[in-house]
Amino acid sequence: MRVPVPEHILPAEQLGRVHFIGIGGAGLSAIARVMLARGIEVSGSDGADSSMVAALREEGATVYVGHEASQVDGVDTLIVSTAIREDNPEYVAAVEKGLRIYPRSAGLASVMEGRRVLAVAGTHGKTTTTSLLTVSLQAAGAAPTYTVGGELAASGTNAAEGSSDLFVAEADESDGAFLVYKPYAAVVTNVEADHLDQWGTEEAYREGFAQFVGRLAPDGFLVAVIDDPGAADLRHVAHSLGRRFIGVGESELADVRAVDIVLEGTTSSFTVVDGLNELGRITLQIPGRHYVADALAALTVGLRLGHSFDLLKAGLESFTGTRRRMERKGEAAGVRVYDSYAHHPSEIAGDLVSGRSVAGEGRLVVAFQPHMVSRTRIFGEEMGRVLGAADEVVVLDVYLAREDYDPEVTGKLVADAVPLPPDRVVSVAGLEEAATELARRARPGDLVLTLGAGTVTEVGPMVLARLRTAEQ
Repeated sequence: MRVPVPEHILPAEQLGRVHFIGIGGAGLSAIARVMLARGIEVSGSDGADSSMVAALREEGATVYVGHEASQVDGVDTLIVSTAIREDNPEYVAAVEKGLRIYPRSAGLASVMEGRRVLAVAGTHGKTTTTSLLTVSLQAAGAAPTYTVGGELAASGTNAAEGSSDLFVAEADESDGAFLVYKPYAAVVTNVEADHLDQWGTEEAYREGFAQFVGRLAPDGFLVAVIDDPGAADLRHVAHSLGRRFIGVGESELADVRAVDIVLEGTTSSFTVVDGLNELGRITLQIPGRHYVADALAALTVGLRLGHSFDLLKAGLESFTGTRRRMERKGEAAGVRVYDSYAHHPSEIAGDLVSGRSVAGEGRLVVAFQPHMVSRTRIFGEEMGRVLGAADEVVVLDVYLAREDYDPEVTGKLVADAVPLPPDRVVSVAGLEEAATELARRARPGDLVLTLGAGTVTEVGPMVLARLRTAEQ
């Protein structure tokens, strides 16, 4: 459901008691955490209990499991997830009561008010880049407030209130939310067609990023990874608007470059060249060339804010990842199990390259759960083609998210497009069946990688349990 953004968004401190429908989700939970840290009374509801719900309760929120109209009694402001439907009883009651109702984007804008915002956007890599920017600024002593679309592995949280005027935020383009914010500085990692169920056309989607650049403060700046053509195109937009543009990447045209890149096992190292100056070498604890680009963009923001390379480097090198982004789940019977959020063909391809590096001499055994009917309809065959980089592939049925089932668009659409022998590809319906197939196919030395933005993240622990049982 899309709730209109009000013309005037109040600062969080003026919202009164705030209730979140869908508070357990990545976006709303982050906003709620910042509000709780500022002493704002917060309540919320979610469809199921979870570790996030438990954590929010510990931090002072009143959280209900299930949705009842009475749960908005005494509430001043309602903040709504896009996954909520119009017949949600709490939303219906809020409308009847005439409560102030904000979409997620307006809720985030309310806690940004009065801060110098550093917004990270892009089709892929937003969460990792936001996380890298956060930890590097923390290491430099900048103490930013931050909201991230995933939990930092080191801290176990997706948001925190900082003591400085900086606010680091993941800026989501999926529903146009990033056009609500007013950043001082921004990062665009890449621009590649996605979320066409919301934007309609690729042209409209790309125009959204141009509009995002137009939201930058006059004295602010844009950092873009110019190895990506869509992000590189924003140079002309920034210059036409009189905004500073800093291109980063491996290209010789980049203002800040990553050179001598070495990908080895679970690490990625590179040397940073800023203009004509070689600044030094950075070794990340995360594998993959795309993560080098993310780290370079985060580093560049810190450098342009005036922080030292050495301190920013220390933060980047301390980063141990974000949950659901090439996250190690464990090892059993000589098989390593990782999980990642990749759900777009480019993300899948990038994580398979990373997985191959981590696997070493072992095979890459992958389970993929397509996310959303509309995305699978558009990109399903391409998803299947890129999955061909694995040695064994298990494809689950489509995770519906906020959409309805379509019998013409299933996981089989993806599985049929995987260019591997039939005995190395299988289509399954559910999580248990996927875990059984992965455990059956994996051998000692192999890497099992689960991919997707839905419930496939639950499969890794199931695989490990089956492998441990088989060992006994």
